[in-house]
Amino acid sequence: MKKIILFYAVILFLFGCGYTSEQKQKINLSYFDVKGYFENEVNRLQKSSPAIYKMVEVNGSTETKTVKITDWKKELAIFSEADINKDSWKGLFKIIKQADKETYVSDNEKVPIKEIEITYTSSKEVSKLLIIVKNNNSLYTSADSLFYYPDSVYKIVKSQKIKLLSDRNYKVTGRFR
Repeated sequence: MKKIILFYAVILFLFGCGYTSEQKQKINLSYFDVKGYFENEVNRLQKSSPAIYKMVEVNGSTETKTVKITDWKKELAIFSEADINKDSWKGLFKIIKQADKETYVSDNEKVPIKEIEITYTSSKEVSKLLIIVKNNNSLYTSADSLFYYPDSVYKIVKSQKIKLLSDRNYKVTGRFR
């Protein structure tokens, strides 16, 4: 009886030492790891703490100021939420690879992320990320264009059309100082 209990304890221990589901997901990535890329950027920017010249425009009204971002995870959340490596989206993106660029495109109506374009430097570092997100249902339509140039600028352009309300247009631009 003791041998049987010991055998099962060893089996449970060995299975417990396997990969976590997050580690398995990172191993099985089908597309560019947007979420992981921005996790690394958040960590890097938290440490370097750059000053940002920030411009926010809402329906034509603009406000600008230089700020220190204290929560980069929150600041770049809209970018990291554009994770296209969901199991249910596997195979729904067309991949176009060029020497210095990768583009992921989906025309599936269930996938709000329509395009991600990554441009690389000659040393294979990301020099530009473009993300296009579109949502459409019976109540509203929204379109987001997200631009990220490491250590240079990030930009969020958003338009919303909500039934029975006036259209809303937002633009947030952050320039690294």
